[in-house]
Amino acid sequence: MVSYGPGHQHTAERDVSTPSRWGPASDQLPSNLTELTGPTRGPVDLPLHLAWSGLRTFDLDDDKLLLGMYRIVLATGLHDDYIQFLNGDLLTSHWPRLRKMVGRGVRAAWEDAFPRLRPRTGQAAA
Repeated sequence: MVSYGPGHQHTAERDVSTPSRWGPASDQLPSNLTELTGPTRGPVDLPLHLAWSGLRTFDLDDDKLLLGMYRIVLATGLHDDYIQFLNGDLLTSHWPRLRKMVGRGVRAAWEDAFPRLRPRTGQAAA
């Protein structure tokens, strides 16, 4: 094992139960996807703490904009942001595409917390 200092372990050798610094902490995730009661249609304005650079208004009737907004919220949001801006049904239906748009830590945190988001056998596990 390569050591870089006290408590550091090479990524490949890190215990799988160790959360990623690139994903949300488990206490930030909702306890159930039904808690995600965000909007399902129309324009949504994200606050500056989420969309601090570039586009802030997303029309959820446009799949490309919906996916972009969900990527931002999943990558930079916290518990209250998930509840306010994400919808459990939309997240579930778009997850096969979203999972490829978010980092490994975000993807792993959400799929570990909600196994139904994991790809079924035969689907690409990218």
